[in-house]
Amino acid sequence: MKIHHIIARDLPDLWFQAVHDILDQGNRFVIDRGSYKGQTRLEYDYFCGHVKYPGSPPLIPDIPPACGIPNPVEEAYIFGGDGYGRSYMEYLMTGHKEPGESYTYGERLTRVPISGEKRMWWDHHVTDIVDDRNPDGKIVFEENGVLFLNQIEWVIDTYRRFGERNNQMVLQVAHPSDLVLMDPPCLRSIDTRIQDGALHFFVYFRSWDLWGGLPANLAGIQTLKSYMAAEIGVADGEMIVESKGLHLYGYAEDLARLRCLKV
Repeated sequence: MKIHHIIARDLPDLWFQAVHDILDQGNRFVIDRGSYKGQTRLEYDYFCGHVKYPGSPPLIPDIPPACGIPNPVEEAYIFGGDGYGRSYMEYLMTGHKEPGESYTYGERLTRVPISGEKRMWWDHHVTDIVDDRNPDGKIVFEENGVLFLNQIEWVIDTYRRFGERNNQMVLQVAHPSDLVLMDPPCLRSIDTRIQDGALHFFVYFRSWDLWGGLPANLAGIQTLKSYMAAEIGVADGEMIVESKGLHLYGYAEDLARLRCLKV
């Protein structure tokens, strides 16, 4: 198994290097289950990217006009605009879920039910097990008798209150029960660290569409990181991203070759 490692200046640089390299170094697989079943894709064995300045604009790929191809992601898709009923940022940072959606990243990040034993410990103030902070309507809130946690605001508040050296502050997206879903979340976790006065993100995707998914996801996640850093009162730091399934679908190979001048 080969670990493909890229060091990039910014998000467009990461995307271009990953697209360029997968054309020569990706392995071709037939998709057995899930999205695009029966089609082929190029895939890295394992991918690790280190982005030094992910907040440096632009956040989306740079497509020279001479390539004659559209950008794989539009800013309006990420931040809202004509043609898009819901922005990616709403999907990522709010608890809104449309009928038929089994999950959204925002629901997992901002509307987590505190239930079962955790709720019992919370209600009984078992403080050697749980940090039972008072519901404030933002970090912890109650609706119809159900207690919910906003992970984003909890992490911000914890760093503010207890300082920077804390290895517990992981934004969790995955649930063990996701195994029963036909299409479980691709984003599994966003780990965090404050070091040298800056907030850094460590992002893991189980499966990841390189052409359009990676640039949209990371533009949104970087925007989230910028928000959290400002709320905590630290600088906006670096990003390390990993996946055991970063891939390029067959339909995008010709587009990738045009962008990389490999036709």
